[in-house]
Amino acid sequence: MAKPSIALTESFASISKATISKDIPEEHLNRLVRFLERVGICGDVPDYCSTEGFYSNLIGGILKPLIVLRGRVTCLVSVKPAVINKFGGFHGGAIAAVAEAVAFTTARTVVAEDKELFLGELSISYLSSAPKNAEVIVDGSVVRSGRNLTVVAQEFKLKKTGNLVYTARATFYHTPVSKL
Repeated sequence: MAKPSIALTESFASISKATISKDIPEEHLNRLVRFLERVGICGDVPDYCSTEGFYSNLIGGILKPLIVLRGRVTCLVSVKPAVINKFGGFHGGAIAAVAEAVAFTTARTVVAEDKELFLGELSISYLSSAPKNAEVIVDGSVVRSGRNLTVVAQEFKLKKTGNLVYTARATFYHTPVSKL
């Protein structure tokens, strides 16, 4: 096997503090580094992103509640340029953040305020992609709610076409756990 070029290995390692195996062929390493640079993995986080509340403001800024009922919450999500990935679609991490926020809000419509909620599991199926500037309807509904846990299912559909693009399922544990 060919050894990675010293210049590429050193530049990548200095940026990411990565340890790179000498067994990786140079061609594979070059492709990997180009891919990571293209999707923005290498580099520093800008200072303005490190301010308190930045994440909450970013996600809250794309969500608009439409319907709030007991056991059901529907929101409109605007896929703004700040939450798209390098491929022009809604970023998977932003989708997860929206899913968490809508699921928590939906669960809270049936769980008493004196019980704290802990997100134990969040699963998402990425079926398609919502493009930049699209509007997505997120419909969350409580599937099950008991003494110790609440399960919320969600569907993400494009407002324009009604096509299903993502589904999510969240399990919340109620704390403190009731005494046996």
